Amino acid sequence: MPVYNPPPKILEKAIQSVLAQTYYNWELCIADASVGNNAVKKILRRYTEFDPRIKLLELEQNLGIAGNANAAIQISQGEYVGFLDHDDELAPFALFEIVNQLQTNPEIKVFYSDEDKITPNGQRHSPFFKPGFSPDLLRSVNYACHFLAVERNLGNRIGWLREGFEGAQDFDLILRLMEQTDKIVRIPKILYHWREVPGSTATSIDYKPNAHNAGKKALTEHIRRSHMNARVEDTGIPTLYRVSYYAKGNPLISIIIPNCDHALDLERCVHSIETKSSYKNYEILIIENNSKEKETFRLYESLIQENKRIRVLEWNYSFNFHKVNNWAVKSANGEILLFLNNDTEVISSDWLEQMLMHATRNEIGTVGAKLYYPDSTIQHAGIILGIAGFAGHGYRGFPRSHPGLAGQLLLVRNVMANTGACLMVDRNKFDIVKGFDESYTLALGDVDLCLKLFEKGYLNLWTPYAELYHHESRTRGYEDTPEKQKRFLAEVEYFRRKWLHLLEKGDPYYNPNLSLEHEDYRLRC
Repeated sequence: MPVYNPPPKILEKAIQSVLAQTYYNWELCIADASVGNNAVKKILRRYTEFDPRIKLLELEQNLGIAGNANAAIQISQGEYVGFLDHDDELAPFALFEIVNQLQTNPEIKVFYSDEDKITPNGQRHSPFFKPGFSPDLLRSVNYACHFLAVERNLGNRIGWLREGFEGAQDFDLILRLMEQTDKIVRIPKILYHWREVPGSTATSIDYKPNAHNAGKKALTEHIRRSHMNARVEDTGIPTLYRVSYYAKGNPLISIIIPNCDHALDLERCVHSIETKSSYKNYEILIIENNSKEKETFRLYESLIQENKRIRVLEWNYSFNFHKVNNWAVKSANGEILLFLNNDTEVISSDWLEQMLMHATRNEIGTVGAKLYYPDSTIQHAGIILGIAGFAGHGYRGFPRSHPGLAGQLLLVRNVMANTGACLMVDRNKFDIVKGFDESYTLALGDVDLCLKLFEKGYLNLWTPYAELYHHESRTRGYEDTPEKQKRFLAEVEYFRRKWLHLLEKGDPYYNPNLSLEHEDYRLRC
């Protein structure tokens, strides 16, 4: 605990929250930079006399938040080091939860937890139930924050906190930790109460305007150290960032669109691709599947004549989304595959670049886009595993401009799965998992593909910077007949059996304190 002139009563509450821990084997190491503040010194000296586990180092000058914290670490002996600000509080079970995790997984190097805020008079509010470790989200915002605990040996190796990152020193720390280990675990319980006091970022980020620039500097250095071919950009919102990657080369993208009649939908979809896409190295494969209307075939002829990028292939069998797409891939020439519904419409001109920059990254599996219903409410912003017992769309129906929980709808982040309505994947990775599972006819095969890639060690990713409209189910209709409902239930049951082990673990990018019955991130009852 670095200390610098806190209000005496609040300082006492911080110390008392450590004394109240149900786990006993701790030490509280305090570096006090409150030079000349006799009231603070009196309190600290009294507590060191009260409990020998409290260690005090009185500094001769203020070394700044990083220097003061590092000074406290120097007098510590613990195997793990946790960070507590002098005006915040720990939940009484905070240290127990960390030790409890280590009983079953002693290899964990870094812990972070859920947190909330606490008013000056002690009222708790604004709980933040966080995602599990998501590298791409962490490069967009420091959502880990509190309560952070780090294995001592790892912290020693990277040199703990660095000066020159004031206001974002913890962000710089977690980024450097991420470079050294992926054994970073979230404890989905509120272990930390972040107090709102004047001058604290718990009250407003405006109190520390340099925090944004310091965070951008930390992220830029992280990108360089990690040898990523990328740049860091502002989002227009303080402490939220955008990492833009440079795609490898200029690969051909094969856009695969199954189609059965609905010529107006298809024409709008293809027209939007041709007129709005700034990336030009693509081909369009339209997979004709049992159309009956003459207008559809006239459209095919027109499209082929007008654009050499377009081919029409005939699949004369009963519709199976996954068989159709697997079959189409065999005729595709592209290094990158983009599976696209015929009832989508491109909005952002750089949508292909925004997806491609991630699809060409070695560690990324599928890439999904931000899809809207025609009324500009959200249709797709990543799929949550476990919703309704199988999977559901997070934030479905939210307004287009909604930021989401802690800005999630504005940021690139890892997700468990993406919808096949607009799904990009490197062809080699698609082949590694043998494409779509053809046991599904229409539903859940896209989720299944994402989970297969996840189990191979790839990260699935969603980006808000590729935007399209999706006139959902316009072509194939809804599950509104006994036959369709029977088929859907059979596919759900197959999915549950196949992925029971992942369903039981829960979606790592979702918080178990949130509802699995709704898609709006409400609290779980």
